Amino acid sequence: MKRTFLIITIILPLFLKAQDTITMGLKDCMQYAVEHSTKITIQDADNRDAQVNRRDAILTAFTPSVDGGTYAYYNFGRSIDPESNTYSTVTSFHNGYSLSAGIDLFNGFQAVNNMKITKTAQMMGKTKSQQLEDQVCLATMEAFCNVLYFTKLEEALTAQVETAEKALQLAERQEKLGQKSHADVVQMQADLAERQYQLTNCHNRLNDAVITLKDVMFWPIEQPLKVVADLTDSDVFAEQSAENAQSIAENAKDIMPSVMLAESTMSNAELELRTSRWKLLPRLSLYGGWSTNYFTYPGLEGYTPVPFEDQFKNNRGEYVQLSLSIPIYDRLSRHSTIARRKNAYVKAKADYDQAVQQIEAEVYRAVADCEGTADAMRQAETRAQLQEEAFALNAKRFEQGLISSIEYQTASNNYLNALAEEMNAKMQHFIKKSVVLYYKGIHYLEQ
Repeated sequence: MKRTFLIITIILPLFLKAQDTITMGLKDCMQYAVEHSTKITIQDADNRDAQVNRRDAILTAFTPSVDGGTYAYYNFGRSIDPESNTYSTVTSFHNGYSLSAGIDLFNGFQAVNNMKITKTAQMMGKTKSQQLEDQVCLATMEAFCNVLYFTKLEEALTAQVETAEKALQLAERQEKLGQKSHADVVQMQADLAERQYQLTNCHNRLNDAVITLKDVMFWPIEQPLKVVADLTDSDVFAEQSAENAQSIAENAKDIMPSVMLAESTMSNAELELRTSRWKLLPRLSLYGGWSTNYFTYPGLEGYTPVPFEDQFKNNRGEYVQLSLSIPIYDRLSRHSTIARRKNAYVKAKADYDQAVQQIEAEVYRAVADCEGTADAMRQAETRAQLQEEAFALNAKRFEQGLISSIEYQTASNNYLNALAEEMNAKMQHFIKKSVVLYYKGIHYLEQ
């Protein structure tokens, strides 16, 4: 899929120049939306930050901090002579070098816990990316289905307008022959005007749906876009078998990004609580360093300075330091931190319980909606077939003068409404079915 879309991404700009309108299917639209989503781009940057934080936590736990320094200065006036350790008023030049390192041997397992926290944060970033991808795909799917719905409705209304025009022409000829009254002709003109109004309104709503789809996909608004239903009816609108909502809900609790994020947040809150408690213990650190220096008296007559190489070697010194820091009183800031961390853990646990409850309710609702829309779709298909047959019979009866124009208009309206409801039921069932598959662990791009 990634390789295919890479080819599309490379060829797409050239393809845009080759023709005015691009035709894309549902999966192409979803893939394009995922690749160009600004939300996902921002989350990817956050994921890279989490990766950097993970690296820093590992280095902090296992490697010391190392600092190096140097200085050079002239001293004018009274100063201590490094050779004799007596005061002197001669101008002197000093140059020194130092290198030091330090590492915490024990700091309340803060480094270890930070490693665990950053690892969890890194996993949370990937989960958030998947969650955003799923949200973008679902939004694209809904916008795509709206475009398909209004496209098909526009086609049906166009056919209705053509039929109404033919019916009006027939009524006008029958009026001349005395078979129809002028009232019937006026009624047919009103029916044609109503159909034209509906067609115009549908066309405007289609344009709005296309703009919404472009916005969700981050597609250039000024660039034309045409969508096509790239799945057959058997693939998209197959009858949904009865699902075990309970088993789907149990599986969703383990794989849904919202639950995984809530669980990770709770885990990190618990680690931070443990870290704050361990900070009440002493902190043990190890330090080491090395230094050397060079000095001379520039301009002093008769003074022969010791060479730099000799001073660099002879003046060097090293030290090793073991430091134990014992917390005694810090205005109860550590205890306040523990209280805040404990409250954060309680809230994180409540959020996790809420996420689990919400996912369970959503799964049961999605399964019920899927089964409900499947029944509604079958009934809508049957109704549309019957209304189409009834409209065809009434059209022949109207041509023969057996029914009035009002009865003909009623039959036409019933057929149009049934057709619109059938298309809407199919789109709704497709979306609900995709949501159920998502809760079963199949991402939208993999369906």
